Order: sequence, then structure tokens, then C-alpha cells
Amino acid sequence: MEIRNATAADWPAIWPFLREIVAAGETYTWPRDVTEEQARGMWLVPPPGRVVVAVDADADADGTVLGSAKLVPNQLGPGDHVANASFMVAPAAAGRGVGRALGEHVLTLARTEGYRAMQFNAVVATNVRAVALWRSLGFAVVGRVPEAFRHPSQGLVDLLVMHRRL
Repeated sequence: MEIRNATAADWPAIWPFLREIVAAGETYTWPRDVTEEQARGMWLVPPPGRVVVAVDADADADGTVLGSAKLVPNQLGPGDHVANASFMVAPAAAGRGVGRALGEHVLTLARTEGYRAMQFNAVVATNVRAVALWRSLGFAVVGRVPEAFRHPSQGLVDLLVMHRRL
């Protein structure tokens, strides 16, 4: 697996799995019917944001995009020293360590770019794999917003605010 900066040419490979994940309505606070144009604008962020892709780089691989992540300041102005990040792993690549590799890469990237901490504002509490991954990478739950997410099968569930210093 190789992680590199995303280009506009990567969007056609990102959009199908991003659309599938968002439409499922289980892990993202985006509108489930997000259009491609809206999603592209929300994911392919301008500087100082950064977007990366994880690609299958094995000898026999075709460079398939396995996942993507974006890194942005969590707030503007006096709060821009805290990073925020979002991650999408293609469902077909689940269980292959793509999320962990992207998480580690983005943490290093954030440190390199001078961020002092990283905060996730809305981790769906029922997304146990993500919560476990972020905890294993040093994040702590610093807040819980009760019933702030409408899960399609579990009803109203909590959103977690997770944080770690860099």
C-alpha cells in the first residue's frame, strides 16, 4: 500500500465508495443523498487542507484507490493549530489495515504541518471499529453528544468528540 497526495484524477475512484458509505447513513453526518458535485467540494478541500489516497501498490496491483483521508484545521483563526481529519475506506478494502495506515499517515502529516493536536468532532458511537482504531492511535473521548446522530437502523445514537495531542 502506498499513501500519496490525492489529485483531481483520483476523484472518479474515490466517489463510488464515498457515495456508498455516505448513502448507508451509518458513519457520516453528511446528507445521505449528497450529489457528486457537493461531495467533491466537501472532500477535495483547498489549502491549507490536504487530501491523500491509499492505493494498492503491490507488484500485481493496478493502483486501485483503497481509501482516502482529508486533513484540515478544525477551526479558523486562533483555533487553527488543532487539526481535524476525515477518513473513508472502500468497503471492499475493509480489514486490510487501510484505515490504520491512513490514520498514522495523517497524524504524521499533521505534526509535520505544525498542528498541536487533532480533534474529531463527530465519531458515531456505534461505529465501534472506528472508535477502537482511534483509541489505539492515542485518541480519547473528550465529549459525548447524546442522540445527535440518526442511525438508519439503531435510531438516535451518540456522537463522540475525540482528541489527541500531537
